[in-house]
Formats: sequence, structure tokens, C-alpha cells
Amino acid sequence: MCGIVGYIGFEDVKEIILGGLEKLEYRGYDSAGIAIANNNNVYVCKEKGRIKDLRGCLDVNVTGTLGIGHTRWATHGVPNKINSHPHQSCTKRFTLVHNGIIENENELREKFLKDIEFTSDTDTEVIVQLIEKFVSEGEEVELAIRHTMSELEGSYALAILDKEDMNTLYAAKNKTPLLAGKGEGFNMIGSDAMAMINYTNNFYEIEDKEFLKITKEKIEIFTIYGNKVTRDTYTADIDASDTEKGTYPHYMMKEIEEQPFVIRKIISEYSDENGDLFVEPEIVENVKACDKLYIIACGTSYHAGLIGKQFFEKIAGKPTEVVIASEFIYNMPLLTEKPLFLFISQSGETADCRAVLVKVKQMGFKTLTLTNVKGSTLSRESDNTLLLYAGPEIAVASTKAYTAQIAVLSILAAKVNNKINIDIFKELGKIAYTMETLCDDKDNYKELAEKFLVKSRNCFYIGRSMDYFVCLEASLKLKEISYIQTEGFAAGELKHGTIALIEHDTPVIAVITQESINLNTRSNIKEVKARGAATMVISLKKLSNETDDIVIDDVNELLSPLAAIIPAQYLAYYAALLKGCDIDKPRNLAKSVTVE
Repeated sequence: MCGIVGYIGFEDVKEIILGGLEKLEYRGYDSAGIAIANNNNVYVCKEKGRIKDLRGCLDVNVTGTLGIGHTRWATHGVPNKINSHPHQSCTKRFTLVHNGIIENENELREKFLKDIEFTSDTDTEVIVQLIEKFVSEGEEVELAIRHTMSELEGSYALAILDKEDMNTLYAAKNKTPLLAGKGEGFNMIGSDAMAMINYTNNFYEIEDKEFLKITKEKIEIFTIYGNKVTRDTYTADIDASDTEKGTYPHYMMKEIEEQPFVIRKIISEYSDENGDLFVEPEIVENVKACDKLYIIACGTSYHAGLIGKQFFEKIAGKPTEVVIASEFIYNMPLLTEKPLFLFISQSGETADCRAVLVKVKQMGFKTLTLTNVKGSTLSRESDNTLLLYAGPEIAVASTKAYTAQIAVLSILAAKVNNKINIDIFKELGKIAYTMETLCDDKDNYKELAEKFLVKSRNCFYIGRSMDYFVCLEASLKLKEISYIQTEGFAAGELKHGTIALIEHDTPVIAVITQESINLNTRSNIKEVKARGAATMVISLKKLSNETDDIVIDDVNELLSPLAAIIPAQYLAYYAALLKGCDIDKPRNLAKSVTVE
């Protein structure tokens, strides 16, 4: 689900496709595959594991100038060779790769494909079988693909080969990234410009519900109804210093949009060979054995720790305290007899955390570090390490590392003692998909930022329970890159003093994802609105009102902070962008804080 590359032209396609897939490895995946049009046949090779594993099984003697490749993160069917992409139709005429999720696959099987014997457990195979069925019933290939698109509900980026037409590469898109790269005597498609940048920097943006017919001479774009689309290419001006952010204008935007892939990467890394949850036994036993868990962190990581406390107490039944590192070292609380200290740090170099680590190790207590950087100081000096697998985070304002921290904390809690029987992988998978849908609503966030935030001197986030912790992180994001003075408040505390700060048109953003406090927070919204505030509401769909500004698809309430933070990250980004701030390098701040 994580990466697509396609090429048609004059060069041997193998290394072009494999090299492009390697550029997409940062997204996280569990298998990979390639299809090459060769002598009126389509050669398919796919393998569970990494690109290097795919290289190992590839027949080096197979050549061709038309091909497609794929890196997969499993959503339907376990990670294995059979479920890997590409998938082929019954007669093997059509070969297809797919990023996304088809929500109505069961209905399509029942309606159109009762007589088809499927070889995989994927939703993707439904697509390729549908195309062949419609062609067998007399439709031209292009119409059959567009017909199939009209039947699909969900998200998809598709690349398709037809064995009976070795001169054409077909593609289609809905809600999932896809670009077309224009070359001289060749053309390409990819889910990320980085997969094609070694060959071209000329790209067509592809809109939702569009269909592509690509030959080595031209790229034709059509609507789902077959109407031809005329669109100019754009040039991706990427030099060596820009390589890691691709065509994104800022690292922060790139890292926001990588979050669904990071969640899937984490699920993959914390799965065993059977797809079950796996955490190093020593770590699990240390958590089980402690009489209290102390989470030590700073800034964004501290906010992740506050949410982690809810996981450990509600899922694992483990008493937990969250302490700011710089406070702990000088004002140590009364400790229990057998504590375990969990340090959260994106860089693994945070000086305040290390000061606490040194102190508690001297006292003989067990330590665990949660970090994004293998081999970092905190990782080396702790008894054990849990990695985030978020990939390099370049922007100073943390986004994907924050959500990675929350995801890994939820996995650890579920592994220690899953007292509420939550299917953590299933729920995190839903979160990843919901994140993608939220990322598709960028225009709305930009409009809201322009309407509510750009001209404001200050702003407030309000929420209760876990929403309050989201508000703390949301306010930090906004203040650190836009310089708007922003605070996150417990909504129930407004009447105890903070409501005095409300002036005419003061932005107040409410977060509502917990059913138990929905009406309470809505009452607080009315209170600030009555005093002149300009209010905005971020809510779960099941709790939403028609006037709410941002509505999030329903997810497990315990994990809802992972979804609710996405709009807040975008609001901060666009507020900073519209104000002309340096988004990736806000003033006075550094990525890794190595001084106390």
C-alpha cells in the first residue's frame, strides 16, 4: 500500500523500478514486487520482506521496457508472497498494483465475481478481476478500467498492464497520491516524486477519479467519464539539499503526511512472523514487575507521555506518573519501591532526560528509552530501548515522531496486559487510514487558518480528558512555528480564571473525541462564545454537530489523539505559512535539545 513505480520507454525497466522502490522505502512496507512486460508476456516477481529480498529472487535475464513495481504494507491478508503485489486476473491478461483500501470489496465480490476463484486475501485482487470481467463482457480496456473505478468505494492509486497491449501503461487515482513523470522518449508514474527524480523533474499532478493512458511518447489524462483533461506539467526544482523532502515545500508538511506510513511501519516492526504483537520479553517483564511506571520527557514527548499514561492505566492496569524531565531532576517525587523509568525522546539526546537517567541509574532502578534514533545516548545508556521507526524527522516542530511515540506506547501497554482486549493492530490500522483521509482535507485547514488564526495575537485550545492532552500538543505546534501565543486549557477550568483572557474574536479551538465529555465541552464552547470568542470545533463523527468545522471519522476513543492532532498540525503549518514564518526552523528553537 505504500509505494508505486511505473515506467514505459526505451531502457531496461528492472533497475529503474527497483531503484524507484528503494526511494520509497522510508514509507514502511512488508513486501515488494515487480512486473515486466517481456516478449508478449508479463513476468511477475514478488517477495515478502525488503527490496533486497526481491532482488534476490528476480530473474536477471528478464528484460523489458515496460513495467510496474510496488512496496506493500498489509491491510487485507497477512504479509506473504501470495498477498504481495502485483496481482493478476484469472487469465493473467491484466496485472495490477494498488495503494489504498477498497471499502466495498465484499459487495463487489458478491455482485460481480461469485464465479471467480481468488488466489489472495487482498482487496486489490477484486480490482484486477473486475477489469477482466468487464473486458470479457465486451467493454474496451479503457472503458473497463473506468467502469471499475466507478464501482470502487475507498482509496486507490493503480498501475495496470495489459498483456495484449505492450505499448501502454494505464493508471488511476482516488484519494491516494500518484504523480506522472514526463520524460524524453519515456514516461513514468509514481506515488512520490522521489521515485522518479533520477530520471525526470517534470510532473503532472493527478486529481481524484482520474484515469491515465501512458505510452513512451505521451501521457493522456481523462476523467472517470472519459473526458480528456488538459493540464500543464510542473517542474520539481530539487537539488541535493532538498532531496529528503522531495517536492514538498517544507519538511514539516512532508512529515505530517508521512504519519500514516509511520503507523504502518510501527505495526510491521512490532509484529512477529505470525503477525502477532511482539515486544522484547525483557521489556515486557520489566514493566510487569514494576509497581509504578514513571514517564520522563520534555515538550512534545511529554504530551505523548500524558496520553501514554492513559494507555498504561486503562489498557494495562499499571499505575503511571508523567513528569517533566527538567522538573524531576531538581524536584524528585516520592518514589515507590520498585519503579521503572521510561524516557521518551525523539533524538535520544535530550539533556534533561539524560540527567534523570544518570540519577536513577545511580539509585539502581531499571530504565527504558523510547526514541527515534538507534544508538543515541539515551538508548545506549538505558537498560532497554524501543524504537519509533519514524524515519528522520528534520522539521524542528515534531509531528510524526509524536504520533509514533503514542503508537508505540499503545503497543507496549497492550503487550504488558491487555485487560480491555483491544485489537491494537486493527485499531492502529484504522487510525492510519483515517490519517490519510484527514491529510486529504488540506484546503479546509488552510481556509480555517486564514479565517481564525493569521491575524490573531493569541489563541486557546480547550478540551477535557484525553482531549486536553491533545490541546497541549496542538497549542505547542501553533506557538512554536507561527509565534501566536497559544495555550491549551482543561475546558472545565475556564471558569476558574482563564475565561478572563477571552476578548472579542479570540480564537478558541475545542477538541471533542470522548463521548463522556462531549456535552460538557460543548457547554464550555457556549461560555466562551458568549464572551466574544471566535470558536472552532474538531470532533469525532459520532459526536459531531453540523456546525463543527473539522469532523474526524470514528476511531477508538483511546487512540483518537493520533487522529485529532493531524488537523492541529496542519492549522499550525498554514498559520505559519500565511504569516511568512520559517516553518522548518522556527526562531530560538533546535531539533535536539542537548543542554539543560
